[in-house]
Amino acid sequence: MKIAIEKGQDKTLLADGRQQVTITDIEEGTSENKGIPFFAVRFENEEGYVSHRFYQSQAGMPAIISLFDQVGIEAKEGKELDTKQLLGKELTIEVGERSYTDPETHNERTLKQAINFLAS
Repeated sequence: MKIAIEKGQDKTLLADGRQQVTITDIEEGTSENKGIPFFAVRFENEEGYVSHRFYQSQAGMPAIISLFDQVGIEAKEGKELDTKQLLGKELTIEVGERSYTDPETHNERTLKQAINFLAS
């Protein structure tokens, strides 16, 4: 079997801790379980990358607003934010792991994410 390696796929996941990163990709989707729209941000530097989903829900809005604020894009009531504005922006994130129970399989899963954007 031949496996093609595309741009950026040769990097490993970032180590835990503070990382200076650039937003290099954004993908939109809908959550598998509840159908909630999200955008996934790829935070990348020379050492590696980490992806993080931002859910467009009442609980997820503080994390979305925090992300835009951290890259210098002001979020105001009545204003629409465009995720394309995030591409190429630099910021510092805190990388760590988060575990949760998969609602379909009931197995525990662990993700590496930008933990400073997790809702408390």
